Amino acid sequence: MEGNIAILGYGLSAIGPGVGVGLIFAAYINGVARQPEARGLLQPIAFLGFALAEALAIFGLALAFVFK
Repeated sequence: MEGNIAILGYGLSAIGPGVGVGLIFAAYINGVARQPEARGLLQPIAFLGFALAEALAIFGLALAFVFK
């Protein structure tokens, strides 16, 4: 078996942000469905949460290449 354990670590670390993004947008859709007038307030918060969750995935990818 060839490769590095860092690649396996990145694959496992991508699960967390993937689940996080799903939960963020599920909560956003639920909030907008309950109160459509709150869409303007909820949308920037959802995109900020999405950006922070994706930053974790990108950080994990960078670390996988650094320790390769």
